[in-house]
Amino acid sequence: MLTYVLIIVVIAVGFDFINGFHDSANSIATIVGTRVLSPLAAVLWAATFNFVAAFVGNTAVAKAVSGGFVDQHIVDANVICAALLGAIIWNLFTWFYGIPSSSSHALIGGFAGAAIAKGGFAALTWGTKWIQTLSFIVISPTLGMLVGFLLMALVLNLFQQASPRRVDKVFRPGQLASSALLSFAHGQNDAQKTMGIIVGLLVATQGYFVNETGFWHHFYLADNKQVPWWVEMAAYTAISLGTLFGGWRIVHTMGSRITRLRPVGGFAAEGGGALVILAATKFGIPVSTTH
Repeated sequence: MLTYVLIIVVIAVGFDFINGFHDSANSIATIVGTRVLSPLAAVLWAATFNFVAAFVGNTAVAKAVSGGFVDQHIVDANVICAALLGAIIWNLFTWFYGIPSSSSHALIGGFAGAAIAKGGFAALTWGTKWIQTLSFIVISPTLGMLVGFLLMALVLNLFQQASPRRVDKVFRPGQLASSALLSFAHGQNDAQKTMGIIVGLLVATQGYFVNETGFWHHFYLADNKQVPWWVEMAAYTAISLGTLFGGWRIVHTMGSRITRLRPVGGFAAEGGGALVILAATKFGIPVSTTH
C-alpha cells in the first residue's frame, strides 16, 4: 500500500504538470494576442508567477477539495486514483484538439464520479462547496466580464483625449503587471486543487503511515486542516514546469483565433480575471482560469 500511495502522489503531481501544460496557457494568451510578449517570453513570465504564488496566500481551496465535496469515509486510494486518471485523460484530449476547457472542473468531476461509482450519490456531501463551485461556473465568467468592462470604461474615460498609440505605450508595461497577477492567481487556485487531492489521499490512508519513520513518515497526515510543506512545493513546482513545457495550441486559440486585443484591452481582461480568481481563492472556491 505504501508504494501504491506514492504512485498516486506521482500521478497527482503529473496531473498538476498537465494542468500547467493545459491551463496556464490561457492565463497568458491575452498578452500574446496583444503582442506585448512573444509566446516563449509569455510562458516564462507565467511560470515564474505560478511558482511565486507558493509563498503568498492561504490554502482554503486545498482544504475545500480535500473535504468539502465527497464524504471522507468514502475516499480511499482507489477513488483518488480514478479521479486523477479521469481528469488527466480529459485534459490531454482537450489539449490535443486545442479546446479551452477547465482542469479544475475535470478534477472535481472526476473525484465526484469516482466517489459515486463506489458509494452512490450519497457519497457526495451536498452543501456549500458544491453550491459555490457549480454556481461559479456561471458567476466567475460573468464577474470577470463585468470587472473587465468596468476597468476598460475607467481607462477610456481617463484617456479619452489621448491617441491610441499613447494609450498602447502606457499600457504595455501595465499589461505585464496584469498578466503577472493573473498567472499568480492561477497558480494559487489551481495548484491548491492538486494539493487538496493529495491531502485527501494522505488522510484516507493515514493508518498505513502512523507508525512509519524516515521517508514514509512524511506521508502521515491526521486531518485536512494542514497541508504538508512538501505537498505545496510539489504542486507549485509541477504547475510551473507544466507551463514551461507546453500550451502553444491553446495560446494560439485564445490569443489569436478568438479575438485580437490592444494592450489596454488585455490589461482590462487580465485584471478582471485575476481579481475574480483571487477573490474566489480567498473564500476557498475552486474556479476556472479559462472561464
